[in-house]
Amino acid sequence: MGDWRSAGFEGPDAALCEYAEKLTSTPAEMTEGDVEGLRAAGFDDVAIHDAIQVTAYFNYINRIADAVDVELEPEYPPHPRGASQ
Repeated sequence: MGDWRSAGFEGPDAALCEYAEKLTSTPAEMTEGDVEGLRAAGFDDVAIHDAIQVTAYFNYINRIADAVDVELEPEYPPHPRGASQ
């Protein structure tokens, strides 16, 4: 799936994806309310911490790969910016 919203996730899965998307796209806008949303969806603090760590690491390593122009594996779709290069 290119977009988690079209995957049909509901409940905790959708809440986690929404949180990860916001943390990825607009990290400076994260608030305690975002964490409270995950708690309301059933996540405890350990699970929230794990989600933050995984999301942050994924973003970090992708930025490194972008910075050094790492070639994607052949089975992966091309990076969106590749279409304009």
